[in-house]
Amino acid sequence: MKIALTGILIVSLISLLYITISRRLGFAWLTRLGLHVVLAALGLYLVNFSGIATEAYIPLNPVTVTTVLVLGLPGVGLLLGLKLTMI
Repeated sequence: MKIALTGILIVSLISLLYITISRRLGFAWLTRLGLHVVLAALGLYLVNFSGIATEAYIPLNPVTVTTVLVLGLPGVGLLLGLKLTMI
């Protein structure tokens, strides 16, 4: 089992290195990532302080920002729904 997992890890690492070297991504992706992180935090901030759901507060931490970063605005709805059902 460990040999198979190590093999998968090595193949994925080689694939990532090949894509990075062959495409010459540069640093433009860092700018886009930073913009998306700021927009995700802004979306959470607006939900927290706009009064849409007064009984729910979604904290700004790396987990919630990453969820919104990956899922977009439906991620805010997901976090809000989870918060309201868990209360």
